[in-house]
Amino acid sequence: MLRRIKNSVVVAALVSGLISGCVTPPAHVPPVVSPASPGFYHTVIKGQTLWKISKMYAVDIDDLVRINHISNVTNIEVGQLIFIPKQKPVKQASFKPVYSEDFIWPVKGKVITTFGQTYNNMVNKGINIQSDNPSNIVAARSGKVVFSKENFLCYGKTLIIDHGDNFSTVYARNSQLLVKLGDIVQRGDLIAKVGAAGRDKNMYLHFEIRKGHLPQNPYFYLQRN
Repeated sequence: MLRRIKNSVVVAALVSGLISGCVTPPAHVPPVVSPASPGFYHTVIKGQTLWKISKMYAVDIDDLVRINHISNVTNIEVGQLIFIPKQKPVKQASFKPVYSEDFIWPVKGKVITTFGQTYNNMVNKGINIQSDNPSNIVAARSGKVVFSKENFLCYGKTLIIDHGDNFSTVYARNSQLLVKLGDIVQRGDLIAKVGAAGRDKNMYLHFEIRKGHLPQNPYFYLQRN
């Protein structure tokens, strides 16, 4: 019973975040300037995401973003130096995280709105990926479907998948939902088709990655296409 109540609270928080996205932009949070601290630099190699680097050195991704003054609308580049605070390098071979599965792109297409960008008078809490037809949408990571609605406010057909480690993903504006509430899905499984919703008839997927109930910049978790 306690677990059921806890899960309901988590889902309610995620849905509340989506509702606020339909109503009004979130308040602007000024950047945090971190003081100098002991550490070292990591050189980004091909295929690495900021999230993968944060797991490699057991440093919170939010700390890496603040300390390195990384913009919310850019991706990290090969050869870029990322400062790792107060940690000793961890050998790649010996690093075995509990949750090692990375995120993958949920659909193929062009990103037309990035994280934090204003679109239709709203600040985007994820990314919008355009598709010219009802393209297949796959689960970005393995997990459980904890929210499924056919007509959810301005988002239309919407899914939320809980990944079991305080992360969840949101898939909105679908033309068809191919999984139901309670389903267990694996990364790469077909879950929906790209569609449109509300007054905006353009076909694109609205995709979010959330840590707890807080939206994250998906570019920090996804490899460059």
